[in-house]
Amino acid sequence: MNTAWIYVIVGGILEIGWAIGLKYTEGFTNRTVSVLTVAIIIASMYFFTKSMKLLPVGTAYAVYTGIGAAGTAIAGMMFLGEDAGAAKICFIILLLTGIIGLKLTSTEQSAGKTPQTAGEE
Repeated sequence: MNTAWIYVIVGGILEIGWAIGLKYTEGFTNRTVSVLTVAIIIASMYFFTKSMKLLPVGTAYAVYTGIGAAGTAIAGMMFLGEDAGAAKICFIILLLTGIIGLKLTSTEQSAGKTPQTAGEE
C-alpha cells in the first residue's frame, strides 16, 4: 500500500473521530471538546487533500467518506447504543465492499499530473 492510500485511510479514520466529537461539542458550547474536534477536522482534511495528489478525486472522496460513514455507524453501534439491526449491518458491509472495490480498481496518477496528461511524456 502506498502513501496516498495511507493518507486517505488516516483521513477517513480521523473523520470518524470528528463526527463522534461533534456529538459531544454541545453545539460548540463545550470549548474543550470543540477545540479538539476542530483540530481533528483540520487533520482529517489535511490527510484527505494529501491523498488527492496521487489518487483520482472521485475515488479518494468516495473512500474517505465511505470510511467515515461506515466507521461512524459502527462506532455508534458499539459505543453509543445505536441500533445494530441486520439490515444496517448488511448495508455497512455493502459500503465497505464498495470501498474495497474502488481500491482494487483505481490507478494512481503521477504527482502533479491530471489523468489527461499523465500518459504524455
